[in-house]
Amino acid sequence: MRLIWGKGVFTAITSALLAISIISAQQSVLTDEGKRKCKVRTNPQYSEIARRMGLTGKVRIEVVIAPDGHVKSSRAIGGHPLLVQSCLDAVKEWKFETAPEETTQVIEFDFKQS
Repeated sequence: MRLIWGKGVFTAITSALLAISIISAQQSVLTDEGKRKCKVRTNPQYSEIARRMGLTGKVRIEVVIAPDGHVKSSRAIGGHPLLVQSCLDAVKEWKFETAPEETTQVIEFDFKQS
């Protein structure tokens, strides 16, 4: 059996993806218990392409937090690449409680369709 991709198939797929994009994403953020608490938090954006594709799932970001509470560095340790970048961008803006030394913790974002 041979499948032929024509304009009609592309249009049908595009229409289906647009219908999925109407569904909004819910996000929840989990941080390690017993770690520094976040004082200022920016939520990641659910990108248009991720929404169109109906992507869901968890993204795990490791952050290094300076003593003054700003995020010194971050790196993805899991998650779909189309969801990861928005999480990395968001955690750059986060501010944590001050502490006597630099700390590292893992933040988990959960993208769900609602």
